[in-house]
Amino acid sequence: MNKIYLLIIVVITSFGCTNAQKKEFSKDSFSKKMTTAENTEITFKEVVKKHQGKVTVIEIWASWCSDCVKAMPKVKEMQANNPKVDYVFISMDKSFDKWLAGIEKHELNGDHYWVNDEKMMKGEFGKSIDLDWIPRYIILDKDGKIVTYRAIETDFEQINEQLKNLQ
Repeated sequence: MNKIYLLIIVVITSFGCTNAQKKEFSKDSFSKKMTTAENTEITFKEVVKKHQGKVTVIEIWASWCSDCVKAMPKVKEMQANNPKVDYVFISMDKSFDKWLAGIEKHELNGDHYWVNDEKMMKGEFGKSIDLDWIPRYIILDKDGKIVTYRAIETDFEQINEQLKNLQ
């Protein structure tokens, strides 16, 4: 009987830790390279630094992701309600051309980067930020510190509240 209780405690603790909100990015994630819409390379650290001084929402998405597409109206509503916030879209698309077509099709306003990794979400960048679902939203404060590490498309009420408090 004690073994069952111990197992339950271990499972609950493990699950709770996997969903914990991190407060900073790993050095490994900062070193990962992405591609800009102009087809130049940039590191994730440079992307974060570029937006320092502004509250920033990072969305990890892909044009092939049905949940990402369904969330687009909520993203646009969030942008309309929070115009002083910077928006960064990091794509896990399979190809450069499909990524650019997705930006145009969905009329996404913000800074755009593409993770060129054939393993997409399960690749090096995805692993470095514990990516287990897209769309995924990360919120940074004006100092570039993580406020929300893991939010998904069902968390827009919480995301909007967080943005309201940060501005």
